[in-house]
Amino acid sequence: MNVNCLGYIGIASEQLQAWQDFCSGFLGLMNVSGDDDALRFKMDDQAWRIAIEPGDKEDLSYVGFDVRNGNDLATICHQLTTLGYQVEADQNLAASRDVAVLMKTTDPDGLQVELYYGATENSEQVFVSPEGVSGFITGDQGFGHIVLYTGKETEKYQFYTEGLGFMLTDTILMGGQLMLTFLHCNPRHHTLALVSNPAGNHLNHFMLQAASLDDVGFAFDRAHNLELTLSTTLGCHTNDKMVSFYTQTPSGFDVEYGYGARVVDENWSVAHHNAASTWGHKRPTAAR
Repeated sequence: MNVNCLGYIGIASEQLQAWQDFCSGFLGLMNVSGDDDALRFKMDDQAWRIAIEPGDKEDLSYVGFDVRNGNDLATICHQLTTLGYQVEADQNLAASRDVAVLMKTTDPDGLQVELYYGATENSEQVFVSPEGVSGFITGDQGFGHIVLYTGKETEKYQFYTEGLGFMLTDTILMGGQLMLTFLHCNPRHHTLALVSNPAGNHLNHFMLQAASLDDVGFAFDRAHNLELTLSTTLGCHTNDKMVSFYTQTPSGFDVEYGYGARVVDENWSVAHHNAASTWGHKRPTAAR
């Protein structure tokens, strides 16, 4: 049994104003924050997808995976407990995350992983991008993807495959030294990727997939106009074929803004690549 999709992420940061400007003015997300200190941003019918909460770690704080229903949740929790992970219900946390039922655990690197079903859909509050983004690819593919650092490669892979039911998509060997492992749980080419780094931070980057190539082009122009720091230029990846660029977030890790990734199906064959990009994705110092 596998999780359905990545539903939401939570980021801890001291840079809340910078994040508010970044998510609205660059990413083009809709600010739906409440009266508390946290920021929340909407990108489709779901009540919210990204939360920024006060904290000094400047890193990913938690991830939420949608598991469809109660039977699937029970099965996945059993898979995790069989592997030796403690899983506990938290109804107060479920209410704060706008979901019906939530179970929480931690992965081998200490990242809080939340398994839930019954996410609130505010379709009556139609997503309207403040920057005119036509939309984002979500639905059965979920929020997007995340790339996680790990100092415990074997345990991390087992947690997400045997515990949460992710399946191997492909691998990339970067520079002949660094192996990236890409995992899927739905038609999205990868919802999760793992890369070795024992430094202790969780997040390398998260990705948003826009509905059109023009959306990516306009975002690239906004990065220039806002004088953001580009991590890479526009490029096309070897494995998922996405056309994208990477920009540094207020917390220092990256966001990938892309379009056109291919999807996987039941006939997918695992592959290996020796380069991350077919073209582009060069490393300038800034967008200007």
